[in-house]
Amino acid sequence: MERLSLAEPLPDALRGAVVALGNFDGFHLGHQAVVGRAVARAFHEGRPAIVATFDPHPVRHFRPDRPPFKLTSLDQRQRLFAGAGADAMLVLGFDGELAATSADRFVAEILAGRLGAAAVVTGEDFTFGKGRGGSAESLAALGRQHGIAAEAVHAVMLEQQPISSSRIRQALVDGDPGTATHLLSRPFALEGVVQPGDQRGRVLGYPTANTLLGDYQRPAYGIYAVRVRLADGSEHAGVANLGIRPSFEPPVELLETFLFDFSGDLYGQRIEVALHHFLRPEARFTDMESLMAQMKRDERQARALLG
Repeated sequence: MERLSLAEPLPDALRGAVVALGNFDGFHLGHQAVVGRAVARAFHEGRPAIVATFDPHPVRHFRPDRPPFKLTSLDQRQRLFAGAGADAMLVLGFDGELAATSADRFVAEILAGRLGAAAVVTGEDFTFGKGRGGSAESLAALGRQHGIAAEAVHAVMLEQQPISSSRIRQALVDGDPGTATHLLSRPFALEGVVQPGDQRGRVLGYPTANTLLGDYQRPAYGIYAVRVRLADGSEHAGVANLGIRPSFEPPVELLETFLFDFSGDLYGQRIEVALHHFLRPEARFTDMESLMAQMKRDERQARALLG
């Protein structure tokens, strides 16, 4: 799958595409409905399908001091879009210039001019352009002026509420990865490069692969049963501590993952850790014996939950 930007001309083979347009952070069931509709329309019309996503998220541009809230990295989104059947991902860099682009200029210069789009599919609540002046309805009207068909997909509902990234973030904050999984259609996963640590886990008999949390939404701090995808594509069950390690000084925010029945050097590798079950909150232990006993209980529980 190709990753595109507006810094380079669009390949001729991708002009005239059906474009799914939105943030798509998390790529939850609602996002999947929008992209699925674009891919289906492209297939029936014999056109390529492009998913256009914004990065950084527009909220990050307008509120740079907001705490981390990302649900997916660009690499994760690219894999998810490819799995949904799209031919390319277009990354729209959200900066001051794009923020100042009016809705009619966005349609005329980017969708029609730069992309030569034949159709655009969005969610029904999609807004775009300077001051969020454009909507799904105005996109349809502006599109007609440039020969672009536009359609909006209704929100996907769960328990009489629209599925949204905000609901997923709240579920993670609440230590409820099961609800996040239901809304996403897959477990929430954090991707990162394994960093050298202080070797405390190895001394305790639990060597861990340590990754930074970066720009991801912070789930509830605690112990999780996880599945880990390594760079070679293999998957391993494990247990992870996500938080600041209150039993050790100084506090350092990390995702520390112990892979069951695994031996090997993971330093420098990019891994993806999927949160399946929340076992307990972080706790401070006054002695190593108590900590090790609890770690063994955590391992047994995680093994049982993950089968």
